[in-house]
Amino acid sequence: MAGEPPLFRHGVDLGGTKTEIVSLDGAGREILRHRATTPRGDYAALVKAVAALVRAAEATLGGTGTVGVGIPGAISPASGLIKNANTTELIGRDLAGDLGAALERPVRIANDADCFALSEATDGAGAEAPSVFGVILGTGVGGGIVVGGRLLQGPNAIAGEWGHNPLPWPRDEERPGPACYCGKQGCIETFLSGPGLALDHQAAGGPPLTAHEIATAAASGDFAAGESLHRYKMRLARALATVINILDPHVIVLGGGLSNVEALYSALPGLIAPWVFSDACSTPIRRPQHGDSSGVRGAAWLWPAAPSDGI
Repeated sequence: MAGEPPLFRHGVDLGGTKTEIVSLDGAGREILRHRATTPRGDYAALVKAVAALVRAAEATLGGTGTVGVGIPGAISPASGLIKNANTTELIGRDLAGDLGAALERPVRIANDADCFALSEATDGAGAEAPSVFGVILGTGVGGGIVVGGRLLQGPNAIAGEWGHNPLPWPRDEERPGPACYCGKQGCIETFLSGPGLALDHQAAGGPPLTAHEIATAAASGDFAAGESLHRYKMRLARALATVINILDPHVIVLGGGLSNVEALYSALPGLIAPWVFSDACSTPIRRPQHGDSSGVRGAAWLWPAAPSDGI
């Protein structure tokens, strides 16, 4: 790549089962997308596979590009190595350095929730907003914060990790809360993740259903599912109110599988307001404009300058 100005932005979403690459042109238009199976149990094979995806994309497009990678973890500011990754082969590794060496160019890496937030803040549902809180409601609960078009990154690399705070204003029946994999109890994630909703529904006497099935049943008038979804909305409202009290973001964008539950968007504004430390709450709660593609697009946007400006 030496001496050649980059023509594209490549974003890679490195997941536990699949790895996806998206290439954007200088205007942010998607011009290529490809998925491959993520190698497991072999870090060297994983690095090789990601590098191969980038090279194949560039062979198709006929030019070079910058590379950003979203991962289910974060880079430790203390060591420069990856921590907290559920793709465990990455833990303790210098993925940016190793992938950069394989591709002979610098590589930028960020948490996948941060990539989601950056995508929606750059050219998605929060594109016009000075600050955006991007929420992940899926297998886990995470988030990212974008201010002035840039990711907020603190000294511990955990900005936006609201899922591992306790559920605010807990009711008696919510104490001490379910056990969380982080070693604590009552984390927001244990209530608001998809598995958390499913477990709550069963604990209330409902049949074993997935979060999607609960939402579908609730929309069809099933009483028990409706009650479970109502509890979910009330807890989500309290949890988001705490985010608003601390950050006061201009826009909140929901992502992850539960962002597809239409009932959330009509209910949340009214449910959040009583918990916000203000006489009114005007924070919009928005659907993601890019849906499941936001994470991989955000990885590409880790390089914010236009290719024509010489990234």
